[in-house]
Amino acid sequence: MLLHPMIEPASPLASLHGITKVFANGVTALAGFDLDIRAGEFLSLLGPSGCGKSTVLRLIAGLAEPTTGHVAWPGSTHEDHRSEIGFVFQEPTLMPWADVADNVWLPLQLRGVSRHDARERIAESLSLVGLENFAKAYPRELSGGMKMRVSIARALSLKPRLLLMDEPFAALDEITRFRLNDDLLRLQNDLRCTVVFVTHSVYESAYLSSRIAVMSPRPGRIVAEVMGETPGSRAKDFRTSTRYAALCGEISRILLEHMAEERG
Repeated sequence: MLLHPMIEPASPLASLHGITKVFANGVTALAGFDLDIRAGEFLSLLGPSGCGKSTVLRLIAGLAEPTTGHVAWPGSTHEDHRSEIGFVFQEPTLMPWADVADNVWLPLQLRGVSRHDARERIAESLSLVGLENFAKAYPRELSGGMKMRVSIARALSLKPRLLLMDEPFAALDEITRFRLNDDLLRLQNDLRCTVVFVTHSVYESAYLSSRIAVMSPRPGRIVAEVMGETPGSRAKDFRTSTRYAALCGEISRILLEHMAEERG
């Protein structure tokens, strides 16, 4: 099973302290950025384009280094945490010449796992995203939503403690997006992993998250946190509930206030 035991909520899985990120072209993406990622939560990073949300994910994943500050992993004895992280990008980035099963195998292959030894994990990962009958299909034969499911299955094949998702549903139609939002909540509940999710959508963040961290325009920093629903506690009619409407209203108000401050 692709399961991980829940860690006590009081123990951060990862912490970003005093982060500044300046790119080679002189652009300061992040300044004074602090964030604790709590084990077992669904955390959304919400903010305007260019505020550094994707940069935060890359720093957590070890794909980039901060200019100042540091990323800490309290209580961990590992120096390199990339093996504990699954990353789902905006685009599915599937290999067009490989079938679905081989696309899911890729991160395992890069870690030296043979195709034969990876069979069970590939099958389990595809089953989790409802694509167990499409293992031999090629990306050109899949819809946009199915391609993104393959991308998620590929990340899950690593049995990650932490799943990083960079606007994975932004290019999809609303109906497909709603369905994948529900599937993602089910997966997190089943796998009991931690999710950090980047989005521009107030509505998506309010629906998915146990916590929403609102970021300022560039250089990005956390300006407010809004508590959402506890993982696994959403009612079927949550999207039409007064609680959901209130969450969307509160998040929108905070965003508008800080956008106005930046303009002023």
